[in-house]
Amino acid sequence: MRLPRTERRQAQAAPCYKETMKRVSYGDIVKATNWFSPVNKISSGRTGSIYIGRFQFNTDLVAVKLFHLEENGARDSFVTECEVLRNTRHRNLVKAVTVCSTMDLENNEFKAIVFDFMANGSLDMWVHPKLHHNSPKRVLSLGQRLRIAMDVALALDYMHNQLTPPLVHCDLKPGNVLLDYDMTARVGDFGSARFLSSVPGSPEDLVGVEGTIGYIAPEYCMGYKVSPGYDVYAFGILILEMLTGRRPMDAIFTDGLSLHKLVSSAFPGRLGEVLDPHLSHGYRHPCDRVFMRRYMVPLIEVGLLCSMESPKDRPGMGEVCARILSLKEEFFEFC
Repeated sequence: MRLPRTERRQAQAAPCYKETMKRVSYGDIVKATNWFSPVNKISSGRTGSIYIGRFQFNTDLVAVKLFHLEENGARDSFVTECEVLRNTRHRNLVKAVTVCSTMDLENNEFKAIVFDFMANGSLDMWVHPKLHHNSPKRVLSLGQRLRIAMDVALALDYMHNQLTPPLVHCDLKPGNVLLDYDMTARVGDFGSARFLSSVPGSPEDLVGVEGTIGYIAPEYCMGYKVSPGYDVYAFGILILEMLTGRRPMDAIFTDGLSLHKLVSSAFPGRLGEVLDPHLSHGYRHPCDRVFMRRYMVPLIEVGLLCSMESPKDRPGMGEVCARILSLKEEFFEFC
């Protein structure tokens, strides 16, 4: 179907648009996603849906994030993601291909961001395959989990310590960690992110972040300002979740029991009682079995330290990166 001339105009330059990006129209995105076919839909959230697609001018698969602008906060989420994408560049962050900000066929506002397609889906799909009915059952080896932990830690260290001003993700979880063709992890979905201001009391530092229950640091329920410690806590929970296969909001966690407390109570001598059972059997590579306990304890320790209740007891991401890098290098030296 040929779109009317008024709908074939190029998209307006969005806040995160870079001159190196190819401009695409509403029509380009419609065709790339087969008119936003349900078959092309990968996932859907409150503020947006993700579609797999392919532009006629490029054979590479892309992921198109279509923002639900009728939802409260969706427009702000688009602007925030654009700001982050415009100011960041790192191999462990999801890369934007281009942006489209225009009008649709009914003259409604239309906003979308096009990303590189992550062929291996989200970390959540690998850690909780039973919850993703359309995904094949797949298991992460210990080596893969170590690499993913390292990748995410490097992304956060870049955001917290190498950007000016620092950037806090504010919604880190397995669903927002994506895996490319070679299983390199990339952090995505920056709709809730905050750049921290050097001016005390600025709006960027105030509480009110959304986040996801189970990954929100406890201090934010007590009125603390946004800080890198928010992400450090979520990273700790992500590590524990990745190694136990349990979500922080599973039904087992009632009456004061949490994922952190469950793992802490078994650390270090009874870790086998709480670890993902796939870590102890069924691997093709013998190193995953032989060295599992030797390398599992220090990695679990990182997760526990990062998810401490008090922010002053948590390490910074620079220290976390150093710990995991040392562990990873030693592991692959033997394997």
